[in-house]
Amino acid sequence: MSAGPTGARLVVVEGLDGAGKNTLTTRLVAELDARGLSVGRLAFPRYGTLHADLAADALHGGQAGAADSPHAMALLFALDRHAALDALTGLAAAHDVVLLDRYVASNAAYTAARLGPDREAEVIEWIGALEFDRLGLPVPHLQLLLDTPVEVAAERAGFREAADPGRARDRYERDADLQAATGEVYRRLAAAAWRSPWRVLGTDPAVPELADLVVDPTPDPAPHPRSRGVAG
Repeated sequence: MSAGPTGARLVVVEGLDGAGKNTLTTRLVAELDARGLSVGRLAFPRYGTLHADLAADALHGGQAGAADSPHAMALLFALDRHAALDALTGLAAAHDVVLLDRYVASNAAYTAARLGPDREAEVIEWIGALEFDRLGLPVPHLQLLLDTPVEVAAERAGFREAADPGRARDRYERDADLQAATGEVYRRLAAAAWRSPWRVLGTDPAVPELADLVVDPTPDPAPHPRSRGVAG
């Protein structure tokens, strides 16, 4: 299994709200653990911490309308990850694999979707330079895009809200057009192999095959049929 200077493989699971990222991450942790690998895990945003809670409050109408600014929200999410840098370093030092539920690409995808196609390249470049270059976040070895259809993801998010009255959907989660546009940006990021290799997955990916990819990555993993032409 190849690894970076820290010794761990840093693997990210990306996707829309309700895509099934948490479920996939949990299944992948179990599969890797069964193979005798030590796995660290972290999810972003880190609700319960300063920057993530400020962002959550903004997306529910607080913080003096900060959510009206795509750049302000992007900065809050970036600072949340920067505040976790020591935790990421510790996980990488202690484990064979570190799995992240969302990371920098989510910021790029949602912010670009909000700003529209004319500013997409500009804002993706800005976020990459901000988070990886200026804030010093580690670049992942592999990014997995769980390409769940928007309608399915929205239905799941609705079920989650109904099951937990304290988990009201935020401004991003309620915006179907934003979710659809974000999915398109995600696919373009994957096609461009933005910052590291990507693999595009269907709604119910084969977890053992994903574990094989994490343990022994191949140079050109194939995209799933819904994303024909998108490079992994």
